[in-house]
Amino acid sequence: MAKTITVKQIESAKPEAKEYKITVDRGLYVRVATTGVKTWQIRYVVEGAQKQLTLPKPFGISGEGFMSLADAKAVNAHIQALARNGIDFNEQQEAQRKHNRAEAEKKAVESLTFQDLFNIWIADGVSRSDGNKYIIQTFNKHALPALDDIEVRHLSEHHLRTVYRSIIKEKKCATAVELSKDIGQMLRWAEKRKPWRALLVDGNPSELVEIEKLLPKDYTKERTRLLSEDEIVKLKEIFESTARIYENSPNKYGVERPLIVEAQLALWICLGTLSRIGELMMAEWKHVDFDKRAWFIPAANTKGQRGKKRDQLVYLSKFTLDKFRKLHALSCESRWVFPARYKDDHVCVKSVSKLVGDRQVKFKSRTKKLKCRVENNSLVLSDVGEWTPHDLRRTGATMMQRLKVPRDVINLCQNHVIGSKVDRVYLLDDYAEEKREAWEKLGNRLDKILK
Repeated sequence: MAKTITVKQIESAKPEAKEYKITVDRGLYVRVATTGVKTWQIRYVVEGAQKQLTLPKPFGISGEGFMSLADAKAVNAHIQALARNGIDFNEQQEAQRKHNRAEAEKKAVESLTFQDLFNIWIADGVSRSDGNKYIIQTFNKHALPALDDIEVRHLSEHHLRTVYRSIIKEKKCATAVELSKDIGQMLRWAEKRKPWRALLVDGNPSELVEIEKLLPKDYTKERTRLLSEDEIVKLKEIFESTARIYENSPNKYGVERPLIVEAQLALWICLGTLSRIGELMMAEWKHVDFDKRAWFIPAANTKGQRGKKRDQLVYLSKFTLDKFRKLHALSCESRWVFPARYKDDHVCVKSVSKLVGDRQVKFKSRTKKLKCRVENNSLVLSDVGEWTPHDLRRTGATMMQRLKVPRDVINLCQNHVIGSKVDRVYLLDDYAEEKREAWEKLGNRLDKILK
């Protein structure tokens, strides 16, 4: 039997050149270190195997960082009792720690929010040609303010429907449709992966929202706006009259500034080549051959899925060649056809679209004036509705159709894919002469209209 040791005896134990132990009770010891620190040690036997445990708190009379003699005896008695029943205190504690970690991880997973899912999806689950810029802007503006802190496991169709309705109320139906597609894509991605799969065990809420039923009955996704020949003539007259009035005005501050010449030329090129405005904004002079009257658009600048984009070679008519020559006189010292003002890069691909839209504010639903932006109705052509640079692509294609250009040739001029997969493998003629003739016909028609 161990001798009974008092608190005073433990306190009076002095450090020596080598650490030593004092027996306090059966299986309970105080180890006196050379520094004078006194720690508690317990020895116990489980199924014939001796175990040893150092308690986390050293000897002390008071204070949260210390363990008294009475407390150490109580802990020792508990450990010894477990050992007699074949239970290893160390293993029991480790099992408890594992359980606590698992519970903490479970709780952390269950508390994952819509914002957490969006962050990981943007990083690992989606890769758009614009670097996900449009998705990020749309989510930040419309989805995250309402959904960011909602736990994924509690996300419901009601939450999504409320967001879509608020966007539609602002008359941004196309935005609501695109956002519903993107949220659906994100949640389908999550359904297949841990830990999100467990959070959506009750189903994907986006599948329960029928966006079509939320849209106005007269909504149509496909734009059909095209400019009539009279509107094309009026557009030229607007360009000329606004420039003339501004030039002759003695007080420039009181007169509407005309659309910049570069933007005017860009619009005529879009109309005469059927190109997308974004493709044109990224054009480089090394891709424009004035001698061969051709403009090369690399696949990286074209629209389409990754791996399926195609180069496009545009043959320039006299009409569009003239516009490129005028642009070259304005920006020939730059690498870019439309150089940015403050950096060595092209302008924003949406710059011309914004300039055109800002001059048709009667068709907008803006609630406040945009900072550093012109807002007027100087480019309104008719009450038919707003027109955009992309509508010029549709207008040019329709004009080609009226000039009896074959449908396949028009599609190729727009860099659309035609024919079956087998056709695209074995029928490799690029219709160069037919396309050249189609662009020339369109250019001649535009010249005739505008002159």
